[in-house]
Amino acid sequence: MTTDAPRQSAVQCLSPSGVHRMAYVEWGAHDNPKALICVHGLTRVGRDFDRLARALADRYRVICPDVVGRGRSDWLRDPNGYVLPQYVADMVTLIARLDVETVHWLGTSMGGLIGISLAGQPGSPIARLVINDVGPRVDAAGVERIGDYVGKPVHFATVDEAVDYITLISLGFGLRNRDDWRELTQSVLKPEGDGFALHYDPMLALPIKAMTPQIAAAAEAVLWKLYDQIKCPTLLVRGEKSDLLSRETALAMTERGPRARLVEFAGIGHAPMFFDPAQISTVRDFLLGA
Repeated sequence: MTTDAPRQSAVQCLSPSGVHRMAYVEWGAHDNPKALICVHGLTRVGRDFDRLARALADRYRVICPDVVGRGRSDWLRDPNGYVLPQYVADMVTLIARLDVETVHWLGTSMGGLIGISLAGQPGSPIARLVINDVGPRVDAAGVERIGDYVGKPVHFATVDEAVDYITLISLGFGLRNRDDWRELTQSVLKPEGDGFALHYDPMLALPIKAMTPQIAAAAEAVLWKLYDQIKCPTLLVRGEKSDLLSRETALAMTERGPRARLVEFAGIGHAPMFFDPAQISTVRDFLLGA
């Protein structure tokens, strides 16, 4: 297992409003042909996967991007572009940069939806897929909870204030102690004046606020169609108390499309964060074919 710090890099991507830069960190040997891409949730960043990446860097070249609008990546000129098709196009550009034929993929929440959208394409480069606590159908309760805080202006005088806030809005992560919450908080902070702000574009909430029942139903139908077209081995991870991925939807995902193998983690909500060794082992064993 390597403990080396990750390498930082970026790739240029294209949207209808122009070129933007997507940052990523890379763990493991740069010439390893086995690549694992780990993609975070809606307001998170690639450094969420540091512990998982360290545990897998002996077998993979692990790539953890900051999806556009988050972390060290650029913000889009047109916030209406913060949608799955743009994210998928950016990931295709990233894979081209890696110069590999296939990749393994782990996606948390939004990252899982990006994974479904790409894995369901004809000729997809995804050879193994881990979907973390999300599916084609997302529960309204979870969407409402997330919508309550996404995009709201917040400012923290101290890191401890930020830790309190992230703990409050992210209780479902199920982290065990204050140090874990601090680690997860520091990666999403940026200096602002005499304090700190969250490191994402508040305007990424715009497409969420514009969502109607009709748009949501159409998006779900598209995602189920893509899911049903997935051919690669698939692992579905669910927090037992998730308010975004219902058990009903999770079970449906085991019975159609790639017939995902379902693993649930007790006492966790939305979403498991792979800080726990048992969660990391579950993913490692699946990805390596055990």
